[in-house]
Amino acid sequence: MDRLHALSLFAAVAEAESFAGGARAMGVSAPTATRAVHALETVLGTALLTRTTRQVRLTETGRAYLEQVRDVLAQLQAADDQAAGTAQRPVGQLRITCPQEFGRIYVAPLLTEFLDRFPAVSADVLMVDRVVNLVEEGFDLAVRIGPLPSSGLVAVRVGEVRRIVCGAPAYFRQHGRPASPAELSRHRLVSIGTGGPAREWRFGSGSGPAVAIQPQLNVSSIAAAIEIARQGWGLSRVLSYQVGPDLESGALETVLDAAAPEALPIHLVRADGRGSAAKVRAFMEFAAERLRQNSALRRARA
Repeated sequence: MDRLHALSLFAAVAEAESFAGGARAMGVSAPTATRAVHALETVLGTALLTRTTRQVRLTETGRAYLEQVRDVLAQLQAADDQAAGTAQRPVGQLRITCPQEFGRIYVAPLLTEFLDRFPAVSADVLMVDRVVNLVEEGFDLAVRIGPLPSSGLVAVRVGEVRRIVCGAPAYFRQHGRPASPAELSRHRLVSIGTGGPAREWRFGSGSGPAVAIQPQLNVSSIAAAIEIARQGWGLSRVLSYQVGPDLESGALETVLDAAAPEALPIHLVRADGRGSAAKVRAFMEFAAERLRQNSALRRARA
């Protein structure tokens, strides 16, 4: 058994959650991938994957093993790059994860510019509103919004955002502007959530006072809430970056800025040990420069 090839196939199958998908990613047949993983399990004396007719899942042992395998493969790739003299040349696939709206508005445009500059790099971007484990899920870097917990991640701060209340000029002309959070009870509100309407919005620094609200409309989509506010139907509360272009154009305006909560930092983060790859270094430097220049991510208040 070619141990290194087997490890690569195991990682590919685990990421695809399919022998066929992992085999395609590695350019081999599904039976070849199946035999390689089975041989690896035989050598280790334990099951790494559970198989069903439709899906392949990692066992608990397999999940821990995959994390170590990814580190080994990343270190080997870095060593190969160094020996081949390509450590300073961005090449290969870049895997990025970021919040959905942040990715749509800010990451996608700068990423296409980056790929034009470095055509030997390709990118796979997961835009999802959850914290992705970079090592376990095999990502090179992420955009994180909010305070960072203590971890082994290397972080570069690129800006900050706030939670803001916003509406269209037409709404304010018709209904006026709330002068304090307490006056929100007299306005038409659009809340965002999947578990039913929000019942309070928190303002001020730290824990801040919670203000009871009675939204007439709740939607599960941030983009939908913003569009409803943009059309002048009501007020919504979002993160300032999510409406940056609308604030710049005047399509939306903010209220209650003086009561806004403390700013939330924005960081680019990568797992410690993956920074030797030129593609990761190059993108972090490129993205940090571009994001820091964006006024929507630099304003202390929206």
